[in-house]
Amino acid sequence: MQSTKSSESSLLPLAPAYDSILELAPYQTGKPVEELTREYGISDVVKLASNENPLGCSPQVTLAITEQLGQLARYPDGNGYYLKQALADFNDIDIERITLGNGSNDLLDILARSFVGSDDAIVYSQYAFVVYSMLAKMQGATGIEVPAQRYGHDLKAMSQAVLDNPNTKMVFIANPNNPTGTQLKQDELHQFVAGLPPSVLVVLDEAYIEYSPDSNNRALLDTYDNVVIVRTFSKAYGLAGLRVGYALSSARVAELLNRIRQPFNVSRVGLAAAEAALGDQDFIANSRESNKEQMRWLEKQFDALGLGFVKSHANFIMVEIEVEMEDVSAITVNKALLEQGVIVRPLIAYGLKNWLRITVGVAEDNLRLIDTLRSILLDDQV
Repeated sequence: MQSTKSSESSLLPLAPAYDSILELAPYQTGKPVEELTREYGISDVVKLASNENPLGCSPQVTLAITEQLGQLARYPDGNGYYLKQALADFNDIDIERITLGNGSNDLLDILARSFVGSDDAIVYSQYAFVVYSMLAKMQGATGIEVPAQRYGHDLKAMSQAVLDNPNTKMVFIANPNNPTGTQLKQDELHQFVAGLPPSVLVVLDEAYIEYSPDSNNRALLDTYDNVVIVRTFSKAYGLAGLRVGYALSSARVAELLNRIRQPFNVSRVGLAAAEAALGDQDFIANSRESNKEQMRWLEKQFDALGLGFVKSHANFIMVEIEVEMEDVSAITVNKALLEQGVIVRPLIAYGLKNWLRITVGVAEDNLRLIDTLRSILLDDQV
């Protein structure tokens, strides 16, 4: 139901705009290496929790950042012209249809603030990126979670949810999906968009598109004005620490987003780094190939350990910790991994208490993961 202020909370000093804000918990990020070092005194840490690129970033990025170091006292170009022009060329789209953000999360937030009010609803899938439900609460809107189908989006059910709720203003779809790694077929997605009212904005979150080019739905923008594609430089491009993302949309939607967007929301260093990263597609191709090779290796290892997993189209894999041992669970295995310096991501917040999401690392890190996991499961260390 619609979230509004209760009479009780409205009498409180400094009460939030909507009661639903009180239901929010701070977003839980992957445990930082530094935090694990403080807690356990471990210096040799492998982080496979946040879907970062284990190969780092392009050497061209390092050069571009170095060239900006003498200009840090200057504000960046508030319009991000050169990065937007590079993105326009890369995506074959007019520059007026691009919006830049401080990471893709910033753009998701801008979209919600631009189009969703407290009388509106947002539709999203079960087991989809947790930020979607958070945005509904932030706006005091109704969040409608549609049950997943084989851990992925059930587009037919989501379409029905929109029809059943005429106040729906926005639909979020992650493709490939985080944290499950599932991917939608292009024809199914195109059919889904075609069946929605033009007043409903479809936001396609393509944070992992570089690892699965088949999930590129750029063509939708040529036909539908109610589609927005959001992407990031945090994953395959290796710029998670710089926070740069972008949205592709109609010119009208972009114009509205830029009214809400904070000035200078992408730093000077971020703009230069992202432009350089975009220009090195050989690095992206190498990252994709390395990810594919290591993903296949990990799948074989999980099979050998008798662990279930969901076939992933991204740079992570969701693994089920369900073994015939008393007191063994994803929680206990995660803790045992942490104690041995391996960071992965438990998925309790997604309602997936028996699952861990594991980023695909380089061969050395993956071997460390499997050896540690094997010793935990087979040697009864939990």
